[in-house]
Amino acid sequence: MPQNEYRVYGYRWVVLALYMGVTALNQLLWITFAAITSDAAGYYQVSDLSIGLLSLSFMAVFIVVSIPASWAIDTWGLRIAVGIGAVLTGAFGLMRGLVGPSYGLVLAAQIGIAVGQPFILNAVTTVAARWFPLSERATASGLGTLAAYVGIALGLALTPWLAARADMSGMLLVYGAVAAAVAVAYLALARERPPTPPCPPGQDTRALVFDGLGRALRNRQFQVLLVVLFVGLGVFNGATTWIEDILRPRGFDSAQAGIAGGLMVVGGVVGALVIPTLSDRAHKRVPYILLALAGAIPGLLGVTFATSYGWLLVSAFALGFFLLSAGPIAFQYGAEITYPAPEGTTNGLLILAGQVSGILFILGMDALKSTSTGSMTASLLVFAGLLLAGLLLCTRLKESALLTQRRG
Repeated sequence: MPQNEYRVYGYRWVVLALYMGVTALNQLLWITFAAITSDAAGYYQVSDLSIGLLSLSFMAVFIVVSIPASWAIDTWGLRIAVGIGAVLTGAFGLMRGLVGPSYGLVLAAQIGIAVGQPFILNAVTTVAARWFPLSERATASGLGTLAAYVGIALGLALTPWLAARADMSGMLLVYGAVAAAVAVAYLALARERPPTPPCPPGQDTRALVFDGLGRALRNRQFQVLLVVLFVGLGVFNGATTWIEDILRPRGFDSAQAGIAGGLMVVGGVVGALVIPTLSDRAHKRVPYILLALAGAIPGLLGVTFATSYGWLLVSAFALGFFLLSAGPIAFQYGAEITYPAPEGTTNGLLILAGQVSGILFILGMDALKSTSTGSMTASLLVFAGLLLAGLLLCTRLKESALLTQRRG
């Protein structure tokens, strides 16, 4: 049947916007303490590593919950599965604000929010496939991933300002109230799927969840992609978690660290808007993955060595623009090369790789930190080398058959 006999509904943008709101708030709650590590450690009378644990808990929980969450997305659908994530984010986000003065209870609430994370993040390509035609899916995935970057940017840039004016508990309560409101909006307005599919047969039917899991893991192209996401997401998670500790030895304060971290994610927002759109128009994925990795390396080196604030901000923006723009393209590419594996399964595996590396990289950065100066330069140089290795590995990737057939 011709493509033009398949209707694309305007409500797809409403569904995507609701999903983006839930994603942004979940990620804001994850990164809350990264730009105020030293202030939070003083407030709770704990070590910097204990504050890092508030972010690290998200990655540890993701490893356990990711596969069940992917099963829920592919079996129960978007409205229920993402709804679970939204409720956990709103309820435990609000709880975190109410118990703000207690580190132990804040950590418990943080774990509750973390359980909701894979129900949300693993669904980005499913939202794109359920509501958008193939020609718009990298763009839709890019916007869904962009929402995560917006949440992180707001968390990095807004938290130091809000904590200084409303104190720690007040800041957490504001975030919790907004998260609860967004969860209610999602439950009220989200829809599972359009009345008719947005694409012809052969572009929407997926395999069973565990069949798809085996199919994905046996795919050599997907194995390469797993390694690359392991490195790229690990670098991002490590850099954002320790952003204040990375910059403090060079004389930058927490406010400057928050702005630099926020600008890094703003760069990712811009990159997630531009690069996936170019990929959709060109009907190619691999060249844009290569471009993203190649551009991230000098940005990371700039963040590692910059001593002037202006150069730091330029480097942070460049790192975010290239490194974070790789995410939505890689997620969509992974869904295409493993077809008909379910999108929630492949997306969950890729993010899972990044969560595992995030834990390893965060702990490794703390272990390699200079005992005399607190510098994390050694870790960042290792990260640059790993990104270069990932770039070389990506030269072995080939375009997916789905895109090749569409161009033909």
